[in-house]
Amino acid sequence: MHPAELRARAREQYLAGRTVAQVARGFNLPYPTVWHWCNDRPDPKPQGTQRRCFRCRNDVDNPTDPDAYAYLLGLYLGDGHLVTRAKVPVLRIYCADAWPNLIEACEQAMKAVLAGSVQRIQQKGCVSVQSYGKHWPCLLPQHGPGKKHERQILLADWQQRILTNHPGEFVRGLFHSDGCRVSNRVTRRGRAYVYPRYMFVNESADIMRLCQWALDLLDVAWRMNRPNSLSVARRDAVAALDRYVGPKS
Repeated sequence: MHPAELRARAREQYLAGRTVAQVARGFNLPYPTVWHWCNDRPDPKPQGTQRRCFRCRNDVDNPTDPDAYAYLLGLYLGDGHLVTRAKVPVLRIYCADAWPNLIEACEQAMKAVLAGSVQRIQQKGCVSVQSYGKHWPCLLPQHGPGKKHERQILLADWQQRILTNHPGEFVRGLFHSDGCRVSNRVTRRGRAYVYPRYMFVNESADIMRLCQWALDLLDVAWRMNRPNSLSVARRDAVAALDRYVGPKS
């Protein structure tokens, strides 16, 4: 089956004044095929995940649920893996057994973004939440061979527009994967103090910069306590992240 984009381009040239024969020669296609395309033959209905892939449709520009997409992208950049070697790509996100609500949130985000069905595969200490779909690579262009911290991770222009409008859900996904909310204990002048703070740890400098960028959009103060570790400790900043992220559960 020819791609829908090719059919659309052929019909566009025919409607612009070219003959069927000219269009067929231009695209190196059989005359009968182009004749059917150019004589108001309806395009085939999209199948499977193609119907929900906003990157492959001409009538939509953004995901149906941009909050779910921003959250899922954060999870993927932290604990996700997209396998494209198989016949049908599979997205896997690994969630610790200790956080059942996180597992549920991950599954719901996959379904809201693209997945028709989601599987939970129990592994030692964690659950692999996974979904097969030919169009996952369209929505997660950061996939590639090797580990994420060994390759460049950049946002596409369309992803940057989505995250600029939904930075809270993106940060939530990042902290739910590679972050945590902890009680920090310090002793000053002989007195012990306990206060909450958020930590985000990731070996990829690019992913760390994306986390910093999103926190800046939320006006949440942060600092780097190690090259691979970000801390949010100021009282007002922790309170702000509590509204967007909250402790894992």
